[in-house]
Amino acid sequence: MKNKIWRGGRAILLAGTLGLAAVSAKAENLADALASAYNTSGLLEQNRALLRAADEDVGIAVARLRPVLDFLIRVQRTYNKAGVNSIVTSRTNSNPMAAQLSLDWLLFDNGQSRLLQEAAKATVLATRQQLLGFEQQVLFRAIAAYLNVLLQQESVRLQGNNLRVLGEELRAAQDRFDVGEVTRTDVALAQSRVAEARANLVAARGALENARAEYTAVVGRPPQNLSPVPRLPAPPASVASATAVALRQHPDIIAAQYAVESNELQVRASSAGLGPKLNAGAQIGLTERLDNSGYSRDATASLTLSQRIYQGGALNAGVRKAMAQRDASRANLLTVQKNVRQDVDDAFVRLQVAQASLAATSEQIRAARVAFDGIREEATLGARTTLDVLAAEQDLLDAETARISAASERSIALYQLLLVQGVLTAEQLGLAVQLYDPTLYYNLAKTAPAGTSKQSKDLDRVLKALGRN
Repeated sequence: MKNKIWRGGRAILLAGTLGLAAVSAKAENLADALASAYNTSGLLEQNRALLRAADEDVGIAVARLRPVLDFLIRVQRTYNKAGVNSIVTSRTNSNPMAAQLSLDWLLFDNGQSRLLQEAAKATVLATRQQLLGFEQQVLFRAIAAYLNVLLQQESVRLQGNNLRVLGEELRAAQDRFDVGEVTRTDVALAQSRVAEARANLVAARGALENARAEYTAVVGRPPQNLSPVPRLPAPPASVASATAVALRQHPDIIAAQYAVESNELQVRASSAGLGPKLNAGAQIGLTERLDNSGYSRDATASLTLSQRIYQGGALNAGVRKAMAQRDASRANLLTVQKNVRQDVDDAFVRLQVAQASLAATSEQIRAARVAFDGIREEATLGARTTLDVLAAEQDLLDAETARISAASERSIALYQLLLVQGVLTAEQLGLAVQLYDPTLYYNLAKTAPAGTSKQSKDLDRVLKALGRN
C-alpha cells in the first residue's frame, strides 16, 4: 500500500516535487528531509523500544496461566557433637545431596490473569498511538526546521541586497555632496544606514547558522541546496470539519481511550484477585541416603485451593487504587479531547491570519516599490532628500521581509493544522521510507514463546536486525 501511495503521487508532500527535481537533481526537497528525520530520530527509536517492552507485558500476562518448573540441587553438611564440652565433631554424612524438580500450575484465579492479559493488550494499543504522536512531533519539527532554513536564507539575501542598494545610495549622496547638491548630513545619514545594514546582515547570517544547526539536529545531516516548499495541501473547508477529523484520528485521543479501557480492566482484575485460586503442584526428588547406601526417590502431587482473607487492608486498598487510576484516565481523556479541540481552533485561526497577512504583504510590497522608485527619481531632481530615499528603501525592505515571513508562517500554520488533526504521519504523507510495523514484534512476543522455540529465535533475529541485541 505504501509503495502504491509513493508511486501514485497521492502523497501530500510530493505534489509538485517532480518538476523541482528536473531543475536540480542534487536539490533536497521537503519529502527527503522528512524521510531522513524519520529514519534517524532517536526519539522514535526510544519509543519503539518502549512499545516492544509493552508487547512483552502481554506475554508476561499470558505466562501466568502456564506451568512453572523449578530445578533444585542442594548439598547439605551436618555436624554432630559428641558432648557439651567436647571439641570433637563427628559427621554421619558430610555432603548429602538432593535434587528436585517441582511444578506449580495456576489452574484458576477467578479470571484475574485473563483480565490482566486484556489490560496489557489495551496498553499496547495505547502505546502504539503514543508512538504515532511522537512521530508527528518529529516530522513537524523537521518541517519547521526546513522552512526556517529557507526563511533565513531569503532573509540573508534581502539583507545583502539592501546593503548593496544602500551602498549605491551612499555613493550617490557622496557624489551629490561633492557638487554641492546636498550637505554632509545627507552623507552621514547614508553612512549610518549602510552600517546598520551591515549589522543586520551579520545578524541574519547568524540566524541562518542557527537554523542550519537545528536542521542538522532534526534531519540528521546539514542542509544542502534546499528546494522551495512544494505545493501545499488544501486546508480543511472549515474548523468543524478539521475538528471532526481530529476527534476521530488524533493519536493522543485514541491513546487516552485505550488507557481508559486498560485501567477499567485493571479494576476488574484487582477485584478478581480477592477471590480464590486453585493451583496444581508436583515434585520429583532424588536424595542421597545418610548411610551412603544410595539414593531415595520420591514423587508427590497436589491440588491447593487458597484464598487470602486479610492482609492488613492492602487487598481492598489495591482495588481502590485501581479505581482511582481508572477515574484519572477518564478525566485525562476529557482533558485531551478539550485540548485537541482548542489546538484545532488555534491552528485554524493561525492559518487564516497567515493567509490574510500574506495577501496584505503582497500589496504592501507593490506599494512600497512604487513609492521607492518614485522617491528616488524625485531625489535626483532635487525634490526629495536623502533621508526620504533611505526611509523609502527601509519601507520596501520591511515589506519584503514581512512577505517571506508571512509565506513561511502560512506553511507552518498549515502543517500545524495537519499535526493537530493527527494526520501528519509518515504513512499519511506517503514518505518513501520503510514504515515501522508495530505488529511484527507483537505477534512474535504476545504468546511468550519458550527460549528454545523457533518463535523465540525469530524474536532474537528481529532484535538483532534492530541493532538492540
